[in-house]
Amino acid sequence: MSLPIEDYALISDCYTGALVGHDGSIDWLCLPRYDSPSMFGALLGTEDHGRWLLAPVDAAARSSRHYEGDTMILITRWKTTDGEVEVTDFMPHGDHRADVLRRIRGVSGTVRMRQDLRIRFGYATAVPWVRQETSEHPSALIAVSGPDALVIRGPRLRAADHSHVGQFDVKAGQVVDLSLTWFKSHKPTPPPPDVDGALEWARSWWLEWAAGCNHDGPYRKEVVRSLLVLRALTHLRTGGIVAAATTSLPENFGGDRNWDYRYVWLRDASLTISVLLDHGYSDFVDHWRDWLLRAVAGDPKDVQIVYGLSGERNLDERVLTTLPGYQGASPVRVGNAASSQFQADVIGEVMLALHKGRQNGVEETRFSWALQRALLGYLEEHWRRPDHGIWEIRGEPRHFTHSRVMVWAAFDRAVAAVEDFGLDGPVARWRKLRDEVRADIEANGYDRQKHTYTQYFGSGEVDASLLQLAQVGYCDYDDPRMLGTVAAIERELMRDGLPLRYRTETGVDGLAPGEHPFLACSFWLVEQYANSARVSDARSLMKRLLGFANDVGMLSEEYDVEGRSQAGNTPQALTHLALVRAADAISAAEQH
Repeated sequence: MSLPIEDYALISDCYTGALVGHDGSIDWLCLPRYDSPSMFGALLGTEDHGRWLLAPVDAAARSSRHYEGDTMILITRWKTTDGEVEVTDFMPHGDHRADVLRRIRGVSGTVRMRQDLRIRFGYATAVPWVRQETSEHPSALIAVSGPDALVIRGPRLRAADHSHVGQFDVKAGQVVDLSLTWFKSHKPTPPPPDVDGALEWARSWWLEWAAGCNHDGPYRKEVVRSLLVLRALTHLRTGGIVAAATTSLPENFGGDRNWDYRYVWLRDASLTISVLLDHGYSDFVDHWRDWLLRAVAGDPKDVQIVYGLSGERNLDERVLTTLPGYQGASPVRVGNAASSQFQADVIGEVMLALHKGRQNGVEETRFSWALQRALLGYLEEHWRRPDHGIWEIRGEPRHFTHSRVMVWAAFDRAVAAVEDFGLDGPVARWRKLRDEVRADIEANGYDRQKHTYTQYFGSGEVDASLLQLAQVGYCDYDDPRMLGTVAAIERELMRDGLPLRYRTETGVDGLAPGEHPFLACSFWLVEQYANSARVSDARSLMKRLLGFANDVGMLSEEYDVEGRSQAGNTPQALTHLALVRAADAISAAEQH
């Protein structure tokens, strides 16, 4: 059975990533991209659904781990009765070869290590044909199934009931390297990797990137780690930013809330870009903007809210029967039906990110501003439509207040683009529309009796997404309407001191009720506290939230307070970018 979610650490080459368990098993790996079919799928089943275990034979062995400085290179120290070894797990950059490298270094004594390799291509639909390549030293194992092939190099493995196992000794001072390389099965087998060179390159690449972070507050360590996670989730070539590295990790056991997050949401990617801009990474805007231009090219009415890593549009959702689910929690989904939804807020988030780029000196191109104008034209025609909202409900579309505020933000930034940056456009019409949207929100999305903004027009409910109203400048953090909304969220949505997204019992999302507190919303509340003279509350909640991170600083989508465990897909971009914003808000508040 797969480990608790918090027992996994991510290694990445900025094309894809692997989840490495505390037990030394790689239980999730999709090559060559995050959204490729899995070849190790034990995370969503058992070891028979694919894994690569590397650990001491000694059952009493104990491990501790950390990332090597500000990198995504994972170091695991194993202590046994006979000695100690250190395992370095990483995925190299450079020329993209889709490698996973595992280096074992003897620290003291002699430690017997074991491997258990179970390759299951295509979401565990195919056991490959495997052969030993005897011409190579050390041993090479080649596995082939359809279009996919792997070559695994290192100590010799032997076949054992649809797996390959082996043992070897590591003495003090000795270094043993293992490598796994994916390649297209019709291509020649790639040569062995230069592990020394790859490790040095990966180390210098990550350290140089992390050094660009301009945050110097009390949470610098957590901020840098979160930014590294966001970088790892960003495709090095295309610029697409996935929402998480996994699919179908349950938000609530026994429910239907198991989704595939290995795609690029315009919303999440835009919010990620904004955070990276705030911390000195202005080069990301050009890269992501180029991705955006390619993804939404054509008629604006065809714009989707989510795409593949290269801008693919066909993300049809289906349920897999070959993977039983994380600790038995089904369904396991591939694709995401949200790709066909109308979500009125996403153009607002895109405009917010690109506006921040302009504020940071990123110049518009003739094509990028033309794209924004086309998106705004589409929004002019459709902003009154009910939508599925930020939470991608699968129930009846509604006029969500958060969505309307993001429509307001889109026209507001369009006006600023003309007035502050000299771009061309129908500013008078945009200004009028901005005011019309605000009037609509105040008339229909604000409950004057309860002194709170509402989840959707005509609703008596609140929604944690309303915490973003002040973030986008719709109102001040200390505006009485905002403070009334916060009070309602504290009164109606808090579970064990953490906010839910909304009350699922109302049936608004078309799904069975039940989920855990949403971590991004909790960090939004920290940001709100810090900006409304509640810095002590902000620090207290921030301390608690940071305590939910695992031993290497990773956070998933939700947190099960009763079970004291993470829930939902991991690592979650929205959670980590919200953490960074919360840290920024506390730092700014403490300087005043």
